[in-house]
Amino acid sequence: MHPLLAPVSVAAGYPSPAQDYFDGRINLNDHLIKDVTSTYIIRVSGHSMEGAGISDGDELIVNRALEPKDGSIVVAVLDGELTVKRLRITPTGVILQAENPDYPDIRVPELASLVIWGTASVALHHLL
Repeated sequence: MHPLLAPVSVAAGYPSPAQDYFDGRINLNDHLIKDVTSTYIIRVSGHSMEGAGISDGDELIVNRALEPKDGSIVVAVLDGELTVKRLRITPTGVILQAENPDYPDIRVPELASLVIWGTASVALHHLL
């Protein structure tokens, strides 16, 4: 059984009587994943990215083929520790930036071991 796909956008206000049916099926892979071979999903733990709309328990769709750029949200391994942060590339070095003022940014030391495991492209936020 596949979920149905509405053929039009649905207003979040009052329902329109002209849009009282659904047509077709939806495959979320077609809508959310650009490259199946380089994409994986991780579950976020913690609150450091709440300012970016990423909450504890959300899933991120992460693409290893996307080039991480300044401002990208990345899955990174810094000296063996896995983290999700916004990548900032500055003239003075690399910063893994938290999106919550209660959490410090991480300035990456020159001799540190930093590996970017992928760039997040979609956050799946749970409403319930």
